[in-house]
Amino acid sequence: MSDLQSSALARVAPSATLAATAKARELKRQGRNIISLGAGEPDFDTPENIKAAAIAAIRRGETKYTDVDGLPELKAAIVAKFARENGLTYTTAQIHVAPGGKPVIYNAFVATLSPGDEVIVPAPYWVSYPDMVLLAGGDPVFVTGVETDGFKLRPEVLEAAITPRTKWLILNSPSNPTGAAYTRAELEALAQVLRRHPHVWILTDDMYEHLTYGGFEYTTIAQVAPDLYDRTLTVNGVSKAYAMTGWRIGYAGGPKPLIDLMRKVASQTTSNPASISQWAAVEALNGPQDFLPERGAAFERRRDLVVSMLNQATGIRCPSPEGAFYVYPSIEGLIGKTAPDGTVVDSDETFATALLEAEGVSVVHGAAFGLSPYFRISYATSEDVLEDACARIQRFAASLR
Repeated sequence: MSDLQSSALARVAPSATLAATAKARELKRQGRNIISLGAGEPDFDTPENIKAAAIAAIRRGETKYTDVDGLPELKAAIVAKFARENGLTYTTAQIHVAPGGKPVIYNAFVATLSPGDEVIVPAPYWVSYPDMVLLAGGDPVFVTGVETDGFKLRPEVLEAAITPRTKWLILNSPSNPTGAAYTRAELEALAQVLRRHPHVWILTDDMYEHLTYGGFEYTTIAQVAPDLYDRTLTVNGVSKAYAMTGWRIGYAGGPKPLIDLMRKVASQTTSNPASISQWAAVEALNGPQDFLPERGAAFERRRDLVVSMLNQATGIRCPSPEGAFYVYPSIEGLIGKTAPDGTVVDSDETFATALLEAEGVSVVHGAAFGLSPYFRISYATSEDVLEDACARIQRFAASLR
């Protein structure tokens, strides 16, 4: 069977976040008391009006194939969303809809990358970015946003990473895994660099747009720098803000020539997203939005709880992020220490494994996101569960010698 795997697939690794979640589920099935903080999934239910729209679509018989990259009605709702919330003007011919944000990004890479093309991936990064680049035949080029810069990419670091082979820059704000979000001024500073390199395209992943805290003003790069509009793909979806992870709807707006290429990819791979999910997404985007601030306030309270408790843990330092529902704490102060069972914490991966074994808390180690020694916690769960989990982490950290 050794020759079964393709050379393309041999270049990539399985998703570390999905692996952590799967391991936590297996331990739960074995009867362990496990708290899983690995999955990037809101614990809130999909709003009732959205579920009702899906049921109504089923009853209307909306169960057939749709256009390959989205219903006209959904594309119109996305056009209206971009205009209303981001000040971006698109036509429906500039909109691509796929079964989740991952296929949107993957379709863009498959449509545009040739061997030798480079994609700049700022670290810490969502685990899927580099592997999607590799699967599409490109080469990820990693640049690091350090903690003292809020984990954000500095203009001079971007400038140094660009070569004649650079095809794309990926931006993710607010970020998975750090929750870091770029201010308007920070995006403008990156735009100044990009103006000097007109061959570089920008893919901005805005999936956590509605989850920002403390009065943060959210902007996206095509909004801040309209002159970059013609080489920017603005990616979003309904998964996070509308608690619709399982419905699998992602979308993007971009230049029509790029969207046409992405449609060609979809026509020979996934074809259309589920028709029922699309009608649910129409309601999500066109329907009431008043629940978003309420849920955002709940996430902000959870963030504050987790940041406070982790900063009280021995050897752990936890920055307070601007958005999303993740924190990315440092365990620099724990490296080299020994757990009661004799395990030496020599890496964030060892820390995560030992924490799971000792206290039943599942987190994702920082190396999976390209920056150590850190770990990621998703605080998309109740305050009671988070308080219990953080108390267990405090206990584990205090036990190290």
